[in-house]
Amino acid sequence: MMSNGDPNLNDSDGGRKEMGKCVGPTKEFRVKSEPQTNFLPMNSVNIKVLLITPDPAQADVIRRVLSQGKDNRFDLLWVSTLSASLEQLNKGGIAAVLVALSLAGRDGIESFDRLFVATPHIPTLVLGGLDDEDLARLAVQRGADDYLLTGYINEHTLPRALRNALAHKSVEEALFLEQDRAQVTLNSIGDAVLSTDLAGNITYLNLVAEKMTGWSREEACGRPLTEVFQIVDGATRVIARNPLALAIKENKVVGLAADCVLIRRDGVECSIEDSAAPIHDRAGQVAGAVIVFHDVSESLEMKIRMSHLALHDALTDLPNRNLLNDRVNQAIALARRHNKQFAVLFVDVDRFKLVNDTFGHTTGDQLLRFVADRLLSCVRGTDTVSRLGGDEFVVLLSEIEQARDAVVIADKMRASLAASSNIMPQITDVSISIGISVYPYDGLDADTLFKNADIALYHAKESGRNNSQCFTQDMNHRAVDQRSLETGLRCALERREFALNYQPRVSVATGVIIGAEALLRWHHPVRGTILPGLFIPIAEESRLIVPIGRWVLREACRQAQAWRGRGLPINQIAVNISAVEFQAKGFLDNVMATLKDTGLDPHCLELELTESVLMEDAESSASLLNKLKAMGVQLAIDDFGTGYSSLSYLSQFPIDTLKIDQSFVRKMTSDSGGATIVSTVINMGKSLKQRVVAEGVETAEQLAFLQLQNCEEAQGYHFSKPVSADAFATMLGAGAPGSVTSIARAKARSGGNGALAMG
Repeated sequence: MMSNGDPNLNDSDGGRKEMGKCVGPTKEFRVKSEPQTNFLPMNSVNIKVLLITPDPAQADVIRRVLSQGKDNRFDLLWVSTLSASLEQLNKGGIAAVLVALSLAGRDGIESFDRLFVATPHIPTLVLGGLDDEDLARLAVQRGADDYLLTGYINEHTLPRALRNALAHKSVEEALFLEQDRAQVTLNSIGDAVLSTDLAGNITYLNLVAEKMTGWSREEACGRPLTEVFQIVDGATRVIARNPLALAIKENKVVGLAADCVLIRRDGVECSIEDSAAPIHDRAGQVAGAVIVFHDVSESLEMKIRMSHLALHDALTDLPNRNLLNDRVNQAIALARRHNKQFAVLFVDVDRFKLVNDTFGHTTGDQLLRFVADRLLSCVRGTDTVSRLGGDEFVVLLSEIEQARDAVVIADKMRASLAASSNIMPQITDVSISIGISVYPYDGLDADTLFKNADIALYHAKESGRNNSQCFTQDMNHRAVDQRSLETGLRCALERREFALNYQPRVSVATGVIIGAEALLRWHHPVRGTILPGLFIPIAEESRLIVPIGRWVLREACRQAQAWRGRGLPINQIAVNISAVEFQAKGFLDNVMATLKDTGLDPHCLELELTESVLMEDAESSASLLNKLKAMGVQLAIDDFGTGYSSLSYLSQFPIDTLKIDQSFVRKMTSDSGGATIVSTVINMGKSLKQRVVAEGVETAEQLAFLQLQNCEEAQGYHFSKPVSADAFATMLGAGAPGSVTSIARAKARSGGNGALAMG
């Protein structure tokens, strides 16, 4: 291989002769032809990991973490001593090693040396805490591949670290093998190779080096290295040290300086990295040097991109939670130092889930990007708009003069979105709800400011959405109270604190009780009876409404069947169903099972749903309602007239009953508009062959008007408040409250001829 041939020979002999003179095999630049390795390929069924720790608890944590996740295919082998680990390594088959720094003990990190020697081709990761960084740094210097903080190990980080280490080792091994087979300078490795003589003049460039430097071999040979191989420090632009001269001077392999940039002959720049080594003659004397380098511009760009992604949201490119936390902490430090204020705004897109469910996630993503752009257009360059995930945005107004400034910006954001009609073909309008907290009044740290802005956002949504709310201590008290109620709700079923009351539904024509609506009451052991308006919204938000609703349905059906078994005249029991219940998995199956278990005739059960529940996903709602109808279950729209203005859905859904909302019933004898609405709904129900029930009837005058309009059924305090099951049974047995006297009295008040005075 070592030849005295001319370095300018042509390539017909494969380059072996011409390279022999400049860069023959040297001790410093060669590795074993076939390195022995226990590395297992990444697509292996099981990856065997050796854990070395004296701590059984730590071993249990690692074993549990590696067993979680459907893609985690690791077999963990645990030993407690370094000597035992060496025995296992000698048996082979180990793909990676995890070693606890606590094993160093009094012997120091030097005790790991035998382990590192035994694992030259096996990735070895050390485990330690925050206080072990200096020791971990020494371990990496002596042969470890990486350092993991035990406090941050979970089912995601540890498998990812192991796979990265295995992949890195795989690439490293492949590179060494390729370099060995190619005798370092073969073009097939894809690296640039350049060599010089002792005087520092170019003796050889391979094809890749020609391309990267812009010099042909013929032009470059004999020229000084500094003329052909121009490198500068990428950060300072200072000419970088000559690695070949250093390799010759020190007679050893040396690496390029970090952030090294090669300036091509035409001025184009690229980042490079790799190493230089001395070339020896037959007598072992240094005869020149060779450098192998490659373009790392893409990998550096990837690193920069990955660093960017670690701090930014992939969908909108806005700062993510990590970067937001950093900027809020900076804002706190500056505000504290200069006695300034700043604001945190929590922003939610109203009814975003409906957009996603109706039009798909692609449209939802487009909407989120649009909202991000609108929010950015409303703030200064010094402010931060961040996306935490889903439809949750956080805006940091880095400096404000007064809290009112944050409200002005919030209103500007809402107006900007409201003015952007026809955002996409499917979406005609979009609105946002905003919660605001201000430093230092609403919190002195990031967590408190975030929590209070979130509480304010909750109240903004609770207030009807499309508005902004500033945090107040009263909100905090209510939030604490709501959390207390939620805690109590989680135990209420088990403690049997729920009970049902029943309000009669009465025939307007005869006064006879024809049905009942089941109404939930919570008998709290400390607070006493709590009405649904206080705890149902909390139950819905926490999804506790699902098990609670199932209990209500079963108890109402059981009670109705018990009354019917006693011969009491009850034709129908009505149960309210929330949106969360209706959309919950297994809702239909639960209704079927409840009817079967209680023995109640499906025609005796009426499920009441609001218009908004049905319209949230009209297609899915229609399918589910048709299945319920096929079972024989009756269906009613509760609070009719208060939801969607379009009535086209009434022809889509198999509705049996319309329940006029009590707000209209309350006004119908004192307001002509209310009377018109009630009359219209009654007539519409007749034309659609649907029963109409008036809710909230409290006076004889209201009853008389309903009778005049031939409304079929009514319920309200005029007949009875909701009562216990026993009291309702008594009413059924006595025929109350639908006495003929009360109906006659109502007729008399209307003048006996159907004319009702409006006043």
